[in-house]
Amino acid sequence: MFSKSRINEPGPKQGEDAKKPEAAPAKPATPKSPAPDFKSAPAAKAKPPASVLSQDLTVVGNLRTTGDIQIEGTVEGDIRAHLLTVGETATIKGEVTADDVVVNGRIIGRVRGLKVRLTSTAKVEGDIIHKTIAIESGAHFEGSVQRADDPLATGSKAAASAPTASE
Repeated sequence: MFSKSRINEPGPKQGEDAKKPEAAPAKPATPKSPAPDFKSAPAAKAKPPASVLSQDLTVVGNLRTTGDIQIEGTVEGDIRAHLLTVGETATIKGEVTADDVVVNGRIIGRVRGLKVRLTSTAKVEGDIIHKTIAIESGAHFEGSVQRADDPLATGSKAAASAPTASE
């Protein structure tokens, strides 16, 4: 029977093709099985992509996330995030608190972060409380800079002491 079915079908070509499809599915099947495992392992460790507020969006109110956020529009309120990226077209009026802050746009208010970076297009009007800071040439900054070992915790102390110093 095998010889008849091979005779009905072109034998050498089908035999080779039969072997190739067997090999071809076996090869992709093998990578497909480990691929989800590899993808699921980093996916569990990897954070979801940053939330993006587009240029045409205006938010009035506070934003809070444990993840990453990129602002391109306008926010009138306080922001708390893990990584905050302020885009060149963005304007934030309020206090910014994040582990990492990258400012390309404008912030009017206090900035608190473990790592704060003002790029050459940044415009910040307010105090910066940081652990490490980088200010590129061309950045516009009006305010005071204060280094703290834990700026996320001392920011509230600094806020409490600031009115006392003003009075």
